[in-house]
Amino acid sequence: MKFFVDTADLAEIRDLAQTGLLDGVTTNPSLIAKSGAKILDVIAEICSVVDGPVSAEVAATDYDTMLKEGRHLAKIAPNVTVKVPLTVDGLKTCKALSAEGTMVNVTLCFSASQAILAAKAGATFISPFVGRLDDIGQDGMGLIDEIVQIYNQYDAFTTEVLVASIRHPIHLVESAKMGAHVATLPPNVIRQLYNHPLTDKGLSGFLKDWAATGQSILDQ
Repeated sequence: MKFFVDTADLAEIRDLAQTGLLDGVTTNPSLIAKSGAKILDVIAEICSVVDGPVSAEVAATDYDTMLKEGRHLAKIAPNVTVKVPLTVDGLKTCKALSAEGTMVNVTLCFSASQAILAAKAGATFISPFVGRLDDIGQDGMGLIDEIVQIYNQYDAFTTEVLVASIRHPIHLVESAKMGAHVATLPPNVIRQLYNHPLTDKGLSGFLKDWAATGQSILDQ
């Protein structure tokens, strides 16, 4: 499973990239707004830090303008993935950009039928939002299971399931068990993956025992 980080914070991206865990980055207009910088500058800098796909979202809602914005974003770097909403105009834009060889991430997916449309339009990634479905009492993880099952039935579907709106490590683990291709996680959730009380307890015990020997590895 590939790990993307969902942020436009360059300090966070650089720090996490050093772990070797990052396969890509996703951003959206809200995350760009929080950064306080110009979108083209932010995306260009992220692309210089991360070799994998970097999602940059269009702001328009009509086909003609979305296509223009998508082409403009795609010029930033070869690893830019243009992000479009799952609307009729978004799917038209997806089809056009995909035909030109640009990676496309179709976002704001909330049903299996929408995911089928994105695959038919040639999307590189489909982004189902599990946390937002959970928030309204629907089964976010059930949607992931449905999409993965459907995509696996058809060799012609090459779209990867990119699980978005992940709120906690359980979302990630369940997605991996279902066979989702990618998970995009906020930085704090990625860091939660490291934590386990038994790891902390074990390390504390080892360090205590080592200190009692009075030795130093570097002095030998």
